[in-house]
Amino acid sequence: MLISLPKYVSKQYCFQDHLWWVVPVELGMDLDSESTATSIDENTENFCENPTRDTLAEGLMGLIKPTVDQLDERVRATRISQLELKQCIESLAEELKKISDAQQTTIDLDGYVKKLINAKQRVTVLSNILQNAQERLNKVHMSIDKEVVRRKVILNDVIEEPHTSTST
Repeated sequence: MLISLPKYVSKQYCFQDHLWWVVPVELGMDLDSESTATSIDENTENFCENPTRDTLAEGLMGLIKPTVDQLDERVRATRISQLELKQCIESLAEELKKISDAQQTTIDLDGYVKKLINAKQRVTVLSNILQNAQERLNKVHMSIDKEVVRRKVILNDVIEEPHTSTST
């Protein structure tokens, strides 16, 4: 009885286009051989076979994630303090208006009230800018979390695969 060997004897995993791919390795194929590909489409196999790049990407992700988390927390704290400041400015403006209305003699508080209103508007604009920045940070945080989950799934598949191939 003749047993034919499969054309692909091994698999490699590569990260490309934000996804992990299984790349079959042909029997007798030298992984370190130089490519003769001349176009981008033909050169995608070489792009996948770069463990140094993957290690570097994981390291960068490990460095960036704590910074993004810390920045996100600081933006959140700044937004909270700006909202508190906005409320204080509003209550102070109301108190000044009450004092101005209650005074027998007219005290020129309109200039101060206008300054407080301008400060309130600037706080509102800054709060909107911070909210947009926080939304972008949340998107980055979510994509980092997705990537971590994706890599864990792939690592679990890679770890489980040798066990299933040895038992069959």
